[in-house]
Amino acid sequence: MSSLPWLTTIGVIPLIGALILLALPKESTELAKKIALGVSLLPLLLVIGMALNFDANSESEFQFVQSYEWIPTFGISFSVGVDGISLILIALSVILVPLVILAGWNDADDAMGSVKGYFALLLILETFMIGVFAATDVFLFYVFFEAMLIPVYFLIGRYGGPGRQYAAVKFLLYSLVGGLLMLAALIGLYVVSAQELGTGTFDFTTLTNLNIDPGTQKLLFLGFFIAFAIKAPLVPFHTWLPDAASASTPGTAVLLVGVLDKVGTFGMIKLCLPIFPAASEFYAPAIIVLCVVGIIYGALLAIGQTDLKRLIAYTSISHFGFIGLGIFAMTTQAQSGSTFYMLNHGFSTGALFLIAGFLMTRRGSRLIADFGGVYRVAPVLAGLFLIAGLSSLSLPGMSSFISEFLVLVGTFEKYTVAAVIATFGIVFAALYILLMYQRTMTGPLKDGCEKITDVKGREALAIIPMLVLIVALGVYPKPVLDVVNPAVERIMIQTGQRDPEPTVKPLGETQATERVQEAVEAIEGGAR
Repeated sequence: MSSLPWLTTIGVIPLIGALILLALPKESTELAKKIALGVSLLPLLLVIGMALNFDANSESEFQFVQSYEWIPTFGISFSVGVDGISLILIALSVILVPLVILAGWNDADDAMGSVKGYFALLLILETFMIGVFAATDVFLFYVFFEAMLIPVYFLIGRYGGPGRQYAAVKFLLYSLVGGLLMLAALIGLYVVSAQELGTGTFDFTTLTNLNIDPGTQKLLFLGFFIAFAIKAPLVPFHTWLPDAASASTPGTAVLLVGVLDKVGTFGMIKLCLPIFPAASEFYAPAIIVLCVVGIIYGALLAIGQTDLKRLIAYTSISHFGFIGLGIFAMTTQAQSGSTFYMLNHGFSTGALFLIAGFLMTRRGSRLIADFGGVYRVAPVLAGLFLIAGLSSLSLPGMSSFISEFLVLVGTFEKYTVAAVIATFGIVFAALYILLMYQRTMTGPLKDGCEKITDVKGREALAIIPMLVLIVALGVYPKPVLDVVNPAVERIMIQTGQRDPEPTVKPLGETQATERVQEAVEAIEGGAR
């Protein structure tokens, strides 16, 4: 089994499926949907097999490694491999794609464009998402990073709702600016590696062992970080997200916010920190300030939204602030929490977007004011919406609670004030989620809502697996954390960081004996 080219196979299957869909006659819409769903399940099965063969305690930095020369003149290779962090994000991608296809069975119609084209774009996007998380050559990472823009641009601009063209162009321009900055930094990194090694390279492991001048690190770091901050997005690079998410189909919004935006935070923890450790430490306080601002700002804007999809998009800006906070707090707990947060956010926000899509399709509106009393006519749909909402506000028992708790505890060890302020984001989360639920689901049934039907079998199949995973990982997060923690510990070593020493030191054996004896004497004296 170990000789199987896992990652290449997993990445190529959706691409082959997309080509099959494009070759079908235009009128074969139902067949195209069934093929897309079937093809999307194959990478999921393979990732399950790969995960079962993954050794969390391996001393190797990457497993399932494949490397082939691509452009040897510039030291570029097609190199892929996974550690614990990239493994769970690939798993997130291959889980969400078939669920999105199921939930969005009727998201596209011939009035928007080719139905087969819509599902082909989803499969192409899946290939690029797998590639970007698996790449161990930084240039290859950049290629997948930029390639993702193409299917997303068409998914928004051709198949989205009102304002889709504006949102698609805005998304593209923001992403291209970030990509150009990364390209400039990538060229600079190649030049630095050539000066130090005698020949340039883009190999990730080699780059992490370079002794780059701190001043140069600070410049190159900014090129990568700004690109990742735009992709995430972090405040103040966030303004494209609410437009893109609200103009997209619910399925596209799930992949956009649930997976694509994680490429930004993944790049921060996997590239920025290990390759530029001195610069990361230098900029960390400023980035933490931005993250805390993002947590509060995103939550406050979410409270005031009147549009369901924009509200969910602004909650994600707040959540990404928590993820960034954990990454740059640079403690083991915080970084493990951030990585786990990426996975949990994908499921909770994905469920929210899909359920909101069901509501909007049935009601013909996405304005919160047009809903009310939905639980009276669709109790199962209301119940699923409540579970997804409770996950988003990090209720204990949900997986998001574990990740948010780890982030805050780990941050408190080094940046106490930032952690305390960020805690208010939890309070605001309760406000924007519970108010949204109250306005849409409870109270008297509003005119126009009587036609809302309860969740159907296919829709339940798309939502329930996410909610089951949210609860299961909230009760028993150990399997994921066991995979993530070794990768986080390796990053801590690469960046030269250590967890703060406890402020209360443990007593030595002699001191402990003396304290016990004093306590016994005090008790005996009181008895006398």
